[in-house]
Amino acid sequence: MNIIVKYPIAIAAVFIWVGFLGGISFMEAWLKFRAPGITLPLGLGIGRLVFNMLNKVELVLAIIILGSMLYQGIDGFQWKDLFFLIPFLLLILQTVWLLPALDARAEMHIQGQDVPASSLHFYYAAIEVIKVVCLMIFGANLFKL
Repeated sequence: MNIIVKYPIAIAAVFIWVGFLGGISFMEAWLKFRAPGITLPLGLGIGRLVFNMLNKVELVLAIIILGSMLYQGIDGFQWKDLFFLIPFLLLILQTVWLLPALDARAEMHIQGQDVPASSLHFYYAAIEVIKVVCLMIFGANLFKL
């Protein structure tokens, strides 16, 4: 069985992206609050810094994937390309709406203000799950047997 890798840089970037999401969104995000001495304001401050940097890394990886595929030549739009388009669009949504909204809420907490209940964290977690699943499928489909 021969495996053909047409987009090696894109494949690497996809799985690096998945690794960042797994390590930060699914581990660091909630574990930091269990560390001794971490208060809610301190944890939120760390979270703001980490998630804003994660967002920048994700944008760079998405651009690398897109650039690699465009450089190597895309064989027209195919159904499997949706598994990249979905996380890319969700990343844009997070960048322009969700992260700024979460950042504002975190700042309110840090300043000691009352913050009304919100579903924003649920949306963020759901988007992260969707991105990971789509990227895993997309990455697997970049290998041709």
